[in-house]
Amino acid sequence: MRNTTSKLLFSILYPSLFVMLLWAIKLFEIFEKVSFTYYGLYPRSISGLQGIITAPLIHGSVDHLIANSVPLLILGPIIYFFYRPIAFQIFFWVYFITGLWVWVGGRHVIHIGASGIIYGFETFLFFSGVFRKDPRLLSLSLFVVFIYGSTIWGIFPLQRGISFESHFLGALAGLITAYHFRKEGPPNRKYDFGDEAENEKIDVSGNDEIPPQIIDDQPEQLVIQYNYIPKEKE
Repeated sequence: MRNTTSKLLFSILYPSLFVMLLWAIKLFEIFEKVSFTYYGLYPRSISGLQGIITAPLIHGSVDHLIANSVPLLILGPIIYFFYRPIAFQIFFWVYFITGLWVWVGGRHVIHIGASGIIYGFETFLFFSGVFRKDPRLLSLSLFVVFIYGSTIWGIFPLQRGISFESHFLGALAGLITAYHFRKEGPPNRKYDFGDEAENEKIDVSGNDEIPPQIIDDQPEQLVIQYNYIPKEKE
């Protein structure tokens, strides 16, 4: 029980710290009346390279930050709970691969926000369950589809002012990360009920077959005594 509690606290701690960092940056902008938008990612420019690291930390508005905070606080703990041995690697792979690809292939506009990381987490959780064929992780895949399946439209250029490149490339980064770590992280659990039936050796006719080793251990002659109180004669 204590191990489960500590594992749960660990899984909540780091995603929460990351979200707190995002809010600290946004509140600093508000109170100091400054904008860190110029630290965003501007593709294929030397000055824009810094955005690979800084762009996910910057948000255009409080509403933008709220929209990204909730999924980070849901998907982040799931990854840190079920994939604890490789959780930090997953986070950094998705974080930096998404930023690098947007810098290489994005439109010549400033890209900001952590939504690329969110899309990476979504596809990682989905495809990791598929690649591993683990019933527990497959159930997580279905959960992600149920909760965030509608976000798939974000990878298309359907809405002005949205960095669909970050969404699409973040999702692709999550897919590749899931494939790369398909043999690492939580061990697959196999559910096999055949061994128990084989050991019991139950006859399909309804008769229980006693294993030979049990018969060999019995004495040559069994004497059974019943202890009872004889009925008194009236």
